[in-house]
Amino acid sequence: MPPRVKETVIKIVVFSLIVGLLLSFFDIDPTELLASFGETAEKIFGVVADIIEWAVQYILLGAVVVVPIWLIFFLIGKARGKKS
Repeated sequence: MPPRVKETVIKIVVFSLIVGLLLSFFDIDPTELLASFGETAEKIFGVVADIIEWAVQYILLGAVVVVPIWLIFFLIGKARGKKS
């Protein structure tokens, strides 16, 4: 086995041990974790969707101010002959 593969396998084993110990500390059972994986994925998707929904309104609000200012500076730069 090449040295990098050995190092990678060792890192994965050590990291898996640490994560397993942390999960054990919180009384999380591997079978329980796998059984509720679909539900967990749905919850993660819901949280990500909520974050995106929250962020989009603020991005659009900021764009209402930022884009016109950028456009003005861009046009002034073009009028002075600067290259972007």
